Amino acid sequence: MSLTKETVVDQITVSENGIVLYREATRIMEDGNQISQTYHRSSLTPAQDLTGVPANVVAICNTVWTPSVIAAYQAEQAQGV
Repeated sequence: MSLTKETVVDQITVSENGIVLYREATRIMEDGNQISQTYHRSSLTPAQDLTGVPANVVAICNTVWTPSVIAAYQAEQAQGV
């Protein structure tokens, strides 16, 4: 009997205002069969520090967060929207 634990990003969503939402699934496997799974959701706002964020999520953020998206998000926040 061999137990292993794996964590994968199984969902990435980008909202209209540039917020990136992602879900990590942590799976417990026994001899190749999944016996348990839990989820952890996180969100990232444009221009947020990406230290410790999974590489595939960072790649999406770097693509989506253009200077105009960052400026629009910051302007929206300044207005209190």
